Amino acid sequence: MLAPLNPAALDAVTAPFGHSRTLPRDAYTSAALFDWEQAHLLAGAWVCVGRTSELASPGLQRGVLVGDQPVVVVCDRDGRLRGFANTCRHRGSELLACGSTAVAGVIRCPYHAWTYGLDGRLRAAPGFRGRGDFDPSELGLGAVPVASWGGWLFVNADGGGAPLAAHLGGMVDLLAGYQPERLLVAAEHDYLVAANWKVVAENYHECYHCSSIHPELCAVSQPDSGGSDEADGTWAGGWMTLRDGAETMSLSGRSAGVPLPGLKTEALRVVRYVDLVPGLLISAHPDYVLTHRLEPVAVDATRVVCQWLYPPEAFARPGFDPVDAVDFWDTTNRQDWLACERVQRGLRSRGYQPGLLSSEETSVYRLLCLLADAYRCGRLRPRRAGAAA
Repeated sequence: MLAPLNPAALDAVTAPFGHSRTLPRDAYTSAALFDWEQAHLLAGAWVCVGRTSELASPGLQRGVLVGDQPVVVVCDRDGRLRGFANTCRHRGSELLACGSTAVAGVIRCPYHAWTYGLDGRLRAAPGFRGRGDFDPSELGLGAVPVASWGGWLFVNADGGGAPLAAHLGGMVDLLAGYQPERLLVAAEHDYLVAANWKVVAENYHECYHCSSIHPELCAVSQPDSGGSDEADGTWAGGWMTLRDGAETMSLSGRSAGVPLPGLKTEALRVVRYVDLVPGLLISAHPDYVLTHRLEPVAVDATRVVCQWLYPPEAFARPGFDPVDAVDFWDTTNRQDWLACERVQRGLRSRGYQPGLLSSEETSVYRLLCLLADAYRCGRLRPRRAGAAA
């Protein structure tokens, strides 16, 4: 099913860079388009639902919403992560509330106590013993594909997306030196932004606005430094360089941790920004990795979960405290959220017309081309580096 957007407006989005336009107003304000995204763009792609470490013990269970699809993710007895449709095979009750966790050796429906193993097989159904037409082997939970990379857990709710390796594409090699699978959560912040999730993502992709609203960021990195990255996959991104004397992005410019051990010398002067569409923003610093995980709540509301990830060597330092970096990004985030909310209010205007992109918004262009392609074909698809829009 194609998105309810004017095809001509999408043609303008994917015109050659320098002549292209931003998405039409309905992409940010239409409830019908938001519902389509939930059912097709998010439920049909690999969506990050958190760190694998959050489900590292057998019996841990979590209810998550992937697009419009409720899913239960569990760690089975062998430590393997599994996903199941969050609906009982009896009368459809939700098994575990979205956002909640449980620890148990089984998955138990709270309504009529139908009970499933951590492998999804039906183990018990009160009152059905002895019925000749009842076959427990046919009533297991519906499996949902899950996979992991870099310590992050991904769910493909409808099972129809490209393989995770194709989704990640060249991003894997780009971020390999940061060894994200080794990193541990040092801090987490949760925000609710009154803006469409794409407004938040577009803001992330450019520093054209930085000199206007980010004095703290400009003190440690020149806004027009760096450039854009391009490789195969379903992502867009770029990089910026640190100013002389700055070790990382923090309020003081100093690092509370240690340089990430997998990085080469030149990478210690760079901060990379990668948006794995839909909704995992990875900011890779010389000493830590920051993620923003975007959860669309409504057409004009987005939950943003931020995590600051550091290597074990940083935690081993006496008195380790990442507050300088956490406060830096909390300040920067709040500046961005105000800007995004102003954009969302402006997009409601009947006077809005799709705008032109500046030469500093090449990464925004790649993001919009990925989205326009998904709207045209009904599903997010990996792109080849250098492929024409």
